[in-house]
Amino acid sequence: MYLRRAWLAWRLARSLALFLADEYRRGTLRENLRSIREARGLSLARDMSHAELLEEKAERYGDRPFLRFQDRVFTYRETNLNANRVANFLQQLGGGPGVGLAIVMKNSPRWLDVFFGLEKLGMYAVPVNVALRGDQLAYVLDNSDASMVIVDHDLLPYYLAVADRLEKVRKVIVNREGAPSDFRLSEGLEDLDRAYGPGSDPSQPAVTYNPDDLCVIMYTSGTTGLPKGVVYRYKNTNVKAISVIGRLLTGRKDVAYTCYPLFHANALFLTVTPAMHCGAQVALGVRFSASRFWEEVRRHGATTFNGLGAVMPILMKQPPKPSDRDHRVRFVLSAGCPADMWEDFERRFGVKIFEGYGAVDGGGVVITNFGTAPVGSMGKPLNARCRIVDGRGEDVPPGTPGELICYVGERKGAVEYYKNPEATSDKVRDGWLYTGDLVYADEEGYIYFLGRNTESMRVKGENVSAYEVEQAILKHPDVLECAVYAVPSELAEDEIMATLVPVEGKTLDPASLPEFLSDKLAKFAIPRYWRVVEELPKTETHRVIKKDLERLGVTPDTYDARPAGK
Repeated sequence: MYLRRAWLAWRLARSLALFLADEYRRGTLRENLRSIREARGLSLARDMSHAELLEEKAERYGDRPFLRFQDRVFTYRETNLNANRVANFLQQLGGGPGVGLAIVMKNSPRWLDVFFGLEKLGMYAVPVNVALRGDQLAYVLDNSDASMVIVDHDLLPYYLAVADRLEKVRKVIVNREGAPSDFRLSEGLEDLDRAYGPGSDPSQPAVTYNPDDLCVIMYTSGTTGLPKGVVYRYKNTNVKAISVIGRLLTGRKDVAYTCYPLFHANALFLTVTPAMHCGAQVALGVRFSASRFWEEVRRHGATTFNGLGAVMPILMKQPPKPSDRDHRVRFVLSAGCPADMWEDFERRFGVKIFEGYGAVDGGGVVITNFGTAPVGSMGKPLNARCRIVDGRGEDVPPGTPGELICYVGERKGAVEYYKNPEATSDKVRDGWLYTGDLVYADEEGYIYFLGRNTESMRVKGENVSAYEVEQAILKHPDVLECAVYAVPSELAEDEIMATLVPVEGKTLDPASLPEFLSDKLAKFAIPRYWRVVEELPKTETHRVIKKDLERLGVTPDTYDARPAGK
């Protein structure tokens, strides 16, 4: 661990040196050093947009490959010229500073062209979850105040189904790429193909943005309630700060693979943006597939990928193959890798797991374990002072669960929810950002994740973490996925229910599972109710939508582990 810490110190020094050199070339070094000194942290007076970063790297790296998608490869220069084409097309349709554009598109190079292109005009992006339908879709589009929408041809029917509720939308643009030959646009709809066709303009638009304007509204997943729009303004995009973290691990020879949707911060901010800073390549998948995952990784020559907590167990539960180590991946940046499978994953696939913690509404606070903390730990904060507190806001001793809060001081815009001042003020109180995450720290100050505060259950006077129960259940070799949540009790507390998905080709007997957990959990933490299903309701980023399961409650096919009359 000491060697790893020395390596990390060297990489951090190198990353900071590259950051300072970039700032010197941009002419913003002195101003940003002053703001860092005043804030005593990485708070920058002059940030930059993602489009400006692309322009900078296109000028520097030119024909170096940037984006791999299926069998196509796009260079930095090509990507920048395509973004210019889209920007000039949007400008013809009325796009400009302060105008919002909702992106309802699946992963493709055109998604990035649109995202970079709109920023070149000072517009703001609203990345939309492509799984949203009906009221959910209408809510995000209306709440964001977007006056333009761009939508994939096969997602157009879902937009049209709610279009009559969206009075603020003035222009609808359809991406016809991949559409059937007989697909026709209705009158009044614009065609994105025009941005790429004959007569398209690849020149740089002569538009500047207002630093106070909106840049991105990134909506939360809404797994426990209505999604909240997290605001990034042009003055605090965090693009420059990402360079410091990204260069700790990544270099220009790397190929970063992501199959997560670009409307999610993990793919957009934690894969695409760091790769650009390094002059590296991005290999973009369409969607996550456990059976094809390693095949895609090998095909693109990927050297790194991000592993969301739900994805790691799924990959581990796939049948072992002789080709498990046949790839170029050096490390996986994980978020929530279960401690009991961490080292097994490393051995089986021949990779190193680094753990990271952050959130789209986390105020830029980052906690990392680059092999510098115990297995299973998130590590220690890189750039913030953190505490773990109880419901009264008082610090808890080591080993005791509590909510993680992080000091952001009086930094304006540390977290801002769009048109939701109540949620904004509740998130940051007296300079402390309340994450809503349940954690504990060991005696040495290393932090361990236990789940969301909202997923803590009260059973027989005890608090039970849904996350801890899920991790215990996942030790069963025939359980592929599970979700644990509270259902009403006859008493004034909760009963615990678990819904499971079996490994393909396996069957699960719910009656056997309480006994399986008997030596892994306290008796009060073992679920009373059990249900086996073919799949769990999930977001596009593989987060289980527990409110759907809670709404179903105890169904007729649920097994009750408590004998009648007890």
